Amino acid sequence: MARRVILWAGASAAVFLLALLLAPLVGSARLDLARALTPGTEDNGILITIRLPRVLIAALAGGALAVAGLMFQTLVRDSLADPYTLGVSSGASLGAVIAIFLGWERLIGLTALAGAAAVLLVVMLIATANQRMSPFTLLLAGVTANSINIAMILFLHSLADYGRSFTIVRWLMGGIEPVGYSSVALLALLVFTALGALYARARDWNLLAVGEEWAMARGVNARTLVRTGYIAGSLLTAAVTCLTGPIGFLGWIVPHSLRLRAGADHRLLIPCSFFLGGAFLVAADTVARTVLAPEEIPVGVITALTGGPFFLSLLRRGAMRQ
Repeated sequence: MARRVILWAGASAAVFLLALLLAPLVGSARLDLARALTPGTEDNGILITIRLPRVLIAALAGGALAVAGLMFQTLVRDSLADPYTLGVSSGASLGAVIAIFLGWERLIGLTALAGAAAVLLVVMLIATANQRMSPFTLLLAGVTANSINIAMILFLHSLADYGRSFTIVRWLMGGIEPVGYSSVALLALLVFTALGALYARARDWNLLAVGEEWAMARGVNARTLVRTGYIAGSLLTAAVTCLTGPIGFLGWIVPHSLRLRAGADHRLLIPCSFFLGGAFLVAADTVARTVLAPEEIPVGVITALTGGPFFLSLLRRGAMRQ
């Protein structure tokens, strides 16, 4: 088993590193590699100031969304769960849309974070009964909160003027923008802290994936574990959504595909989800900014166009087996 974990993790890490190395060299403007590596040149400025931070944000965001999706699937024991299912992403989106509607563009990140925090708190309060958080109630509360948030977003969009309406639609499509290295560092700190906390309890996640009673019978505090997973997954989702807007399907495709191919051991799933999720979003963003260059396609469109056919193929396989 240890050998299998090492092989999968090594292969996933290699794909991740390959994406990080190659993606910054691809773009609408052709870079000379020698000049790009020479400080002070125009090519070096494009590489270091624009492309590299964007690729790093995409890698961290993709990895974070994949791990968040993995956690939500484990918590509710539903392979179709993703960061959208439990309402956190739509809560962050509602916060951002409120800022755009009111003309507070500089506060979009802050209001998105506040929206995600509000949904996190409300869903946890509803799902907690008799000092125990029920995964089933968590799922229902999250789906309900998601529906309410989407309704509010549509309402505000219908009231917005043309300019703000366009901005709202563009933001809701999801996109990776060049940011400063300080933003990259903050996101990296949050993501790797959450990953460390989740991986430290990988064996407990394996037990919880079977069932709460099974986990509790083996000495695991299922109540605390469920709360930990929901909070960690929500924080990862909120942090990414604040920077990129909502990016769909990725948090479902990557962990679900890994479960089908590599099994259900979280000692393998957590690192591999991060590496492959990061590589997936880097590749999607590279396509988004090059295929119609100099125009850019929102990366959320690319992930949705990828996720839709994948989901239909799974449905077809399931129908053929019946």
